Formats: sequence, structure tokens, C-alpha cells
Amino acid sequence: QVQLVESGGGLVQAGGSLRLSCAASGMIFRINDMGWYRQAPGKQRELVAHIISSGSTNYADSVKGRFTISRDNAKNTVYLEMNSLKPEDTAVYYCNAGGLTSFLVKPFEVWGQGTLVTVSS
Repeated sequence: QVQLVESGGGLVQAGGSLRLSCAASGMIFRINDMGWYRQAPGKQRELVAHIISSGSTNYADSVKGRFTISRDNAKNTVYLEMNSLKPEDTAVYYCNAGGLTSFLVKPFEVWGQGTLVTVSS
């Protein structure tokens, strides 16, 4: 199976920065796409940023120019650099990955356990 482990969440003041990391491990043949989603209290989970194996990215309009997603394919790790944080960025951030397992080359999609980001005003 494939697992994701996130790290890097925490409490930060408005205007500050945080860097989230998400490492994939297990029976991985290839990871095609990785992304970060977030869910604020009382709201639906939403896409924050997404990156495919070629490096092509897309972002939610609300984070464009402030957040940067990147990945290290050799380490099966995706990062989210968050700058100029706002109180409305407060949420649980979840990592997501999709690809093929090394066992029978089956497709997979997995989620991390989530990491809390709190931005104080």
C-alpha cells in the first residue's frame, strides 16, 4: 500500500510563512499527481494547489502569488510554501497523491492525515 505523512503545520501570525511537507512511501511504481487541499471549519474541502510529474502546477485563485507547490520526485515528496498568510488560510491541510503501485501496477489515490494551520490576526 501507499501512505502519506504530512508535517509542517502550526500557528503563525498573519503575514507570516509556513512550509508543509508530504512524503509518500510504500509500494510506489510512479506518482503522477500530488496536491494540497484544505478544509476550514464548517466548509467543504477545497483544492489549494496541484502539481503533476512534469512540474506543471495550478492554484486556487485565493492563494495565487502567495503559495508555491513543488515536488521532489526522487524523494516522493511534495511541498507547499505558504507566504503572506491570512487568517482565512486557517484550515486543516491535506496532502493527496495519485499514481501506480509497484504491485501489479495498479492505480492508487491516497490522502494524508491532515495538518492544522492556524493563522492569527
